[in-house]
Amino acid sequence: MSKESHCNSSCGSSTCASQTEAQHKKALEGKQIEQSLSRIKYKLLVMSGKGGVGKSSISANLAVAFARKGLRVGLMDVDLHGPSIGTIMGAGRKITSSGGSRIIPEICDDHLKVVSIDYLLENKDQPLIWRGPVKMGVIRQFIADVQWGDLDILVIDSPPGTGDEPLTVAQAVKDAKAIIVTTPQQVALADVRKSINFCRKIDLDMLGIIENMGPFFCPCCGKSVDVFKSGGGETIAKQMGIAFLGTLPFDPELTKACDSGRPMKAGKKGSGFSAALDACLSRLYDQLPMGD
Repeated sequence: MSKESHCNSSCGSSTCASQTEAQHKKALEGKQIEQSLSRIKYKLLVMSGKGGVGKSSISANLAVAFARKGLRVGLMDVDLHGPSIGTIMGAGRKITSSGGSRIIPEICDDHLKVVSIDYLLENKDQPLIWRGPVKMGVIRQFIADVQWGDLDILVIDSPPGTGDEPLTVAQAVKDAKAIIVTTPQQVALADVRKSINFCRKIDLDMLGIIENMGPFFCPCCGKSVDVFKSGGGETIAKQMGIAFLGTLPFDPELTKACDSGRPMKAGKKGSGFSAALDACLSRLYDQLPMGD
């Protein structure tokens, strides 16, 4: 048998058939993602260069704040190894479907829908020991399966870092716009540069940087204390040529509210956190004209 005949024969093998089936599945998945996301005006991808900077709590509070403005908002958690949106939002942990394989988001109020990959886990304490290709496939399928309907904004809580998971999300949600969360610490700021360069490398638009865990205001005397320094986020934004969306103060009440599944109460009117969050929203609105 010639080499050419052997090659043609191999193309009819089970391996080739499996590859063709996988490609077909990915193409259908891509169409499903495109159709679902086409009904959503803006997709905001909340990222961080490292974990522990409060990315998920900021994602949740941004979503709540947008919903309070009367916008139709979705909040999606695609962090495989550390999903926390379900806990922060106090949402249930059961997946419901529309009769097929589509996932119906949980309705938190009239304007806010939530879904987390955490809802798919049978045992919440069981670690996911998956390699890159498996994780990429799961994330794509999860994005494709959620039935959002019509939304003004979808806030996506992405895994930290610049590896397979955030890359998969960014490539699946092609018109997403990134918001990068950091703290003022030098170790976090170093990773912000990587996140910015990551976005530029894959042509992902950036709305700007939010600095979390800024000054703490003493409830007794009102004095401001820089727990983790301050001003680093704004400095990095200027150096890297992107917008600075604002600093959110270090607020123990925010931690309590998120731990108890009630972020809606974290930004109570008149609080320093609420005022700072409103300032961030105002700067985001300048870049996201809702009337267009």
